[in-house]
Amino acid sequence: MIRLAAVTLLFVAVAGTASADPCKRIPDRGSMPPELRAGHSFSGPVVYVGDADSLCVETLPGRGGEGWVEVRLADFFGPELNDTGGREARRALIDIAMGRTVTCITGRRSYDRVVARCALDGVSLGDLMRRRGVPEGGRGRT
Repeated sequence: MIRLAAVTLLFVAVAGTASADPCKRIPDRGSMPPELRAGHSFSGPVVYVGDADSLCVETLPGRGGEGWVEVRLADFFGPELNDTGGREARRALIDIAMGRTVTCITGRRSYDRVVARCALDGVSLGDLMRRRGVPEGGRGRT
């Protein structure tokens, strides 16, 4: 019984660490940074891709995750990572955007991220994902 509890505790600790959000620019609670409020734009390199419709953009260079904005793409609704095609869809967004500079126009806040339309060389990431043939889908729009 004690061994099962220890294994369960270890699993929960590792799983929690693995799913930790590396993008920390927008606080979990409190005010949104003024320059990230609805209607504003920001740009920077994509430094992390969480899944097919979420990524981190570095807006404060040299600050690590504290300078990264988590973005939920406003114009693409990707499959969840553990759904059919989810990992392939994430791979497509990595191939398209990782390390490249995007320009985003903010919409609403969703938890500790901003919903935004992001573009690469004037073409939205959502359109680039669709051109790649990545299917849209998933469980919820947040």
